[in-house]
Amino acid sequence: MSHHHEHEEALRRGLGLNRRQFLAATTGIAAATALPLATAGPARADGRLVPPGKRGIILYTVRDAISRDPLTTDLPSGFRRVFEELARIGYKQVEFAGYRQHANAEGGANLETVEGARMLRRWLDDNGLEAEGNHGFIPGSWPLSAADLDRFKQALEIAGILGLGHMGTGGDPTGSAYKADWDVAAEKWNRLGEIATAAGIKLYTHNHDVAYSFLLDSGPLDAQGRPTRSSGLRRLEYFLSITDPAHVYLEMDIFWAHVARFKYHTFTAPDGSVQRAVFDPLAVVQAQPIRFPLFHAKDGRSNPASGNGYDMVPFGTGDIDYARFFSQMGAKGYHNPMYEQDNAPGGSANPGQSLQYAELSFKNLAALRG
Repeated sequence: MSHHHEHEEALRRGLGLNRRQFLAATTGIAAATALPLATAGPARADGRLVPPGKRGIILYTVRDAISRDPLTTDLPSGFRRVFEELARIGYKQVEFAGYRQHANAEGGANLETVEGARMLRRWLDDNGLEAEGNHGFIPGSWPLSAADLDRFKQALEIAGILGLGHMGTGGDPTGSAYKADWDVAAEKWNRLGEIATAAGIKLYTHNHDVAYSFLLDSGPLDAQGRPTRSSGLRRLEYFLSITDPAHVYLEMDIFWAHVARFKYHTFTAPDGSVQRAVFDPLAVVQAQPIRFPLFHAKDGRSNPASGNGYDMVPFGTGDIDYARFFSQMGAKGYHNPMYEQDNAPGGSANPGQSLQYAELSFKNLAALRG
């Protein structure tokens, strides 16, 4: 058996798939690997939707590998070894989810320092990887405290060393349903975005499903003087409309946007009637594709019995129509899709699972055609 086939066999067994399931999950891989490298520029005759240089992963997906003790395993552990493995798989981009690893990994536990960032940058460069973003510190206070502003500027300095084009957060700008709170969040993000832009970095917020639920912006007021009904505008759509497109960007998590489509389809209008409105994640991106420099390419298998309507699965093995999404979103060649899977770690039962899923997902990302 060739080394290549041995590797595929080990991958198949590690994923717990039989041969038929594995072949189905990796359809198009053989064809994809046989193709010549894409020529420069956005036009690709072979229809590849994610060009080689844009194939990325957020390190949250393999957080178990980064945080495990290298003295207790032969599996890749810590940033440096995980970068080597991701590069071997074929990834060209990573997105950080903080800068912490196991204390026994090379460089120590916390690399959120100038020295730590220089070390990370060296390891990225050694492996031909580009860091695109980080889910890190966004000040909670508004107006900004001096301490928060200093910490934000330090985060920008580290981002600069790492060569990040983008810096953001894993949370929504506010968890509130009320228009007034989104107005405050937009004021804060516009200011932070200006500071980031001056440092050559795009500031982004990452969504979960609730950010695409309906804004409470009208109707009778409650006892606290807050609106109780909606004009039909969704929270994040409102945020997009009142933030400066030159300074505030978004990272759509395509899985959670589809969960929002499943969950949030009715609202109570100002007159008290219940209205229906189906959310279209693709249309939001098509309306202003440059606002979405990053995506989380997270796949889901349809499961209407679950609260979210989908179960998270490796990229390319679910029911979200990524071929349609990536072929129709606009601004071809601009976006940076990062594979993410919150439930990739296999725990003690299967400690290699997250990197195995990363490999399967990379192959499916590379095989995507449209």
